[in-house]
Amino acid sequence: MELKAMIMEIPEGSNIIIGQSHFIKTVEDLYEIMVSTSAQVKFGIAFCEASGPCLIRVTGNDQSLQDVATQNARAIAAGHSFVILMKEAYPINFLNAIKQCPEVCRIYCATANPVEVIIAETQQGRGIMGVVDGFSSKGVESTDDVKKRQDFLRQIGYKLG
Repeated sequence: MELKAMIMEIPEGSNIIIGQSHFIKTVEDLYEIMVSTSAQVKFGIAFCEASGPCLIRVTGNDQSLQDVATQNARAIAAGHSFVILMKEAYPINFLNAIKQCPEVCRIYCATANPVEVIIAETQQGRGIMGVVDGFSSKGVESTDDVKKRQDFLRQIGYKLG
């Protein structure tokens, strides 16, 4: 077995969700979740099929995000994994619906941070072992850091003033 770290491409102003599911219908169900949750979201989805022709299935409403999601899925190339790239929305608005999707088994990350996907490759194929989301912690927040965090949440509309 060989371990590899695959660096994900995340376009400026975008977020990424990486997960695993169990059925080819996933790509269509994820599309429906995205468009029914937000009218303004721009997104691309790429789904790595794990049986039959083992193709990367692609959909979305933004061609450039579909292209980058496909590039990331090619880098991962692990069965039944999916990559969603989105703009003009945040993953927090979609995660519960995605987790409730009957085919979805796991969400590895939902972030705008740099991401590395840790892949194990065997003779059979590839699997996602986990992800590195962002950077290592540098310390514990101060009182000033708490205020900045709270101000930021209010600025982006997730807490009342």
